[in-house]
Amino acid sequence: DAKKFLSVAVYNHYKRINSPKSDDMEIEKSNILLVGATGTGKTLLARTIAKMLNVPFAIVDATVLTEAGYVGEDVETILTRLLQASDYDVERAQRGIVFIDEIDKVATRQESSGSDVSRQGVQRDLLPLVEGTSVSTKYGVVKTDHILFIASGAFHLSKPSDLIPELQGRFPIRVELESLSVQDFEAILMQTHASLVKQYQALLATEGVTLEFKPDGITRLATIAFDVNERTENIGARRLSTVMERLLDEVSFDAVKLSGQTVTIDAAYVDQRLQMLSQDEDLSRFIL
Repeated sequence: DAKKFLSVAVYNHYKRINSPKSDDMEIEKSNILLVGATGTGKTLLARTIAKMLNVPFAIVDATVLTEAGYVGEDVETILTRLLQASDYDVERAQRGIVFIDEIDKVATRQESSGSDVSRQGVQRDLLPLVEGTSVSTKYGVVKTDHILFIASGAFHLSKPSDLIPELQGRFPIRVELESLSVQDFEAILMQTHASLVKQYQALLATEGVTLEFKPDGITRLATIAFDVNERTENIGARRLSTVMERLLDEVSFDAVKLSGQTVTIDAAYVDQRLQMLSQDEDLSRFIL
């Protein structure tokens, strides 16, 4: 569903840019807000779309943005990043995509605090940029009217309605991503372009070691990653990296001695290496 909503929104955005201008009607820009837990693929979706369209793409972390006058990154550094991504071709920047991550961290939470003023300041500074304005840079005037802004956040401690109303209105398209299942983890391990399985196989092949993963081994790995996420902190697909690293650390250490051999990763092997770790909440919290 997220892919479908996102692709329609992006398609309509570029259709709006390319449509002939009319004096009596202008199609308004619709920026996108992605809502979903950490590690569900929000950044990956936006990055993939930019790559497919071959347009400049810049990522900005909302938590490091500060309102004018405070120490930190100025909101206008967003345009600098996009210009860098487009090799300083202003015309090409202007058709790019900006991904604002962790927008939920600048939302004003219900319980008031001193930092709320600063959070609101960042939101207000973002307003003209996402709405459409002209900014003078040393490479020329950059118009943000045609730049697509995709904001994202987990919204654990806040919700989209905690953003100031004006900013909410600039992100009318809301796309929600669900948490990943065991089946999703299996697919990520096996079916993605540069999956962790392929990466480790290639890495150990340089030492002459053949790494063979059995289907039950992949399922067990995915289940352990899912369970650790459920019991400790849910970091989504990123958990697979820590679990895989721990699973293969011994093989990696002894790789030179194992040259010419095949190491088979089945459910029994995974349990032997990870079961005790995954079941001990204190250990898994620090190691997995």
